[in-house]
Amino acid sequence: VQVDYAVNDNGNEDNAWDAVWDVATRVDSLGWTAEFRIPFSQLRFAPAPSVTFGFAIWRSYQRETASMSWPGIRLSSAGYVTQWGDLVGLRDIAPPRRSELIPYVVSSNEARLGDPAFARHQRLTVGGDLKYAVASNLTLNATINPDFGQVEADPSQLNLSAFEVFFQERRPFFIEGGGLFQMEVNCFITNDCQTGEGLFYSRRIGRAPSLAGIHEAPDAPTATRILGAAKLTGRLAGGLSVGVMDVVTERVAGAGGRTLEPATNYTVARVSQDFDGGNGNVGVLLTGVNRSLDAWSTPWLHRSAYAIGVDGRRRIGNYQVSGMLSGSRVAGSEEAIARTQRSSVHFLQRPGVDLGFDSTRTSLSGTSGEIRFAKVAGERTTFETGYGRRSAGFEVNDLGFLQQADEQKWSNWFALRFATPNRVYQQLRWNFNYWMTWNTAGLPTERAFNTNTHIQFTNRWWLRMGGTLGRLGGAWCDFNCTRGGPALRQDGYISPWIGIQGDNRRRLIAALWVNGFRGDRGRSHRVSWSPEVEARVSTRFSTSIGVNYSRNTNDAQFFGNFTDDAGATHHTFAHLEQETLGLTWRLGYTFSPTASLQVYAQPFVSRGEYSDIREVADAGAAEYADRFQPYTDAAVADDPGGFNFTQFRSNVVFRWQYSPGSTLFLVWSQGREGFLPMRGQEDLGGDLDRLFGQRASDVFLVKMSYWLNW
Repeated sequence: VQVDYAVNDNGNEDNAWDAVWDVATRVDSLGWTAEFRIPFSQLRFAPAPSVTFGFAIWRSYQRETASMSWPGIRLSSAGYVTQWGDLVGLRDIAPPRRSELIPYVVSSNEARLGDPAFARHQRLTVGGDLKYAVASNLTLNATINPDFGQVEADPSQLNLSAFEVFFQERRPFFIEGGGLFQMEVNCFITNDCQTGEGLFYSRRIGRAPSLAGIHEAPDAPTATRILGAAKLTGRLAGGLSVGVMDVVTERVAGAGGRTLEPATNYTVARVSQDFDGGNGNVGVLLTGVNRSLDAWSTPWLHRSAYAIGVDGRRRIGNYQVSGMLSGSRVAGSEEAIARTQRSSVHFLQRPGVDLGFDSTRTSLSGTSGEIRFAKVAGERTTFETGYGRRSAGFEVNDLGFLQQADEQKWSNWFALRFATPNRVYQQLRWNFNYWMTWNTAGLPTERAFNTNTHIQFTNRWWLRMGGTLGRLGGAWCDFNCTRGGPALRQDGYISPWIGIQGDNRRRLIAALWVNGFRGDRGRSHRVSWSPEVEARVSTRFSTSIGVNYSRNTNDAQFFGNFTDDAGATHHTFAHLEQETLGLTWRLGYTFSPTASLQVYAQPFVSRGEYSDIREVADAGAAEYADRFQPYTDAAVADDPGGFNFTQFRSNVVFRWQYSPGSTLFLVWSQGREGFLPMRGQEDLGGDLDRLFGQRASDVFLVKMSYWLNW
């Protein structure tokens, strides 16, 4: 199998890079030989009398879980690109003007949920991708009417929190070179910098029409059509990296001409200057969103949204200082800006604190900043300490991703690493974390300590375990609990976890993860079990299956905010008993280095039952029971109901590169979904039977592209 990827920031791998090259291997009396043919047109380099490329070779010893490289890569040093050797002696090589055109045609047949029996939607689409070398080190990528039907579906989730769920980008046009456009927010090692929050979140582009639910359009498309997109990226002489992306999406209309998604233009621009041989850099990122609004969309969406950020880092020896500062501004109608102020990201109307809620505003602005000091390399110890602050009006969700504004955070991480094998283990890592968060008014919302350890034994099995003690000394929930109401005092919790992973050299690899939670003085608790098995049947065929089962008891699950006849708001909570089962199955078969089959399937069931409806009585009471009182509205409290959510998602993708750079995709995607406002009387097995008894939404797709290069 041929694999290629680009590397940025001295170690971040971009698997979406898809170059056109060839390789052949042979085994003879001299051993194993590989010969690579990589056209210069696939590489970026500046014109010079003598060209020097970075060069490195790795060889993996799977039997020993070891690898050998030239040159040697020191694990105690941060990154690895700067440790590569040099390939010299390449003279009089003129960088070719790369020009590539990939036209494609897509034929799809779709049966949607809610259609009459056997109703089908046939669609024929044509489009194309262009790659053109504007200069030897600047490349223009453009796409017209792109289609991403071969992309794997998102995993199933049932979100009962106030915050949006982050999903990874999977579309090749946005993944390739995506690292250049990143500027993270809330990025600390204590959260693995994995919240997804940042100024640019490409999943906003081409999303499902955002007003489909408001204008009651159940037959709305699952994505907004991208009319065209262009991206200019490159690295200039002197270490200056540049990137500009511009995308236009079409207007989506529903019944009666109602706008479900207005025509929109998205722009993002990035420059980043390296200095001192890559030991430092400073950069700027700009994002902009402009919408063509009408009477249907003006009350709901921003007319424009802009953000700017500046980031930088400086490394001296094993130590590094880094940080960022950003600002945002959104503008629109009074109704749209008021909705933004009341959204779960801001809740500016919260009582007890003056955050400047103003229903007559037509714009909203805010700032965000972070600074970090870290030891990024060393034989035994590394650490990071950092502080971040986001103002209450900071808003980037038109083209970025932000779960919560109005927060300050102090984050600390310390790690021990033992990389020398002994009679017990191959390697050992032990991490210690402590973090505190407050809102901008100084109200403490979290104090937590976490420790976790990761041990690889001499038999190559891994043991990973850890735990968190949270809300130490008491804390307050000012966002997710009352959803715009008063801050609610919270008691401490403990959250342990453990994981075991088998020897990855074997044909059969097993793993087991167990997570627990106990809080609200024992009234709330949760446990989840996640066994996984991967089978490498042969060098061509592999399959894996993972199960996730959890039981959740939440004694303070938000239920709803209700307004009585006198205009008073009652913030209600319920006791929730929830059970969730999900299964993820993957299969891969490689027919040849250019042909493969990938199968993905995920059934998912989550059901819950509400009881004991209460409302906030004294949000700041020291005793848990004194914070609530029974909610007496019989229409709500007597039969609170529950939920039963079922979903199935699957993809079957056959990919054949029938000629260099030219690909044929055969895709079958299926989705099933159901929801009941009650737990239901069946067990989980019965829920799965009901899931597969529901009518499916099927998409059959054939996509063929052809690579033209000159």
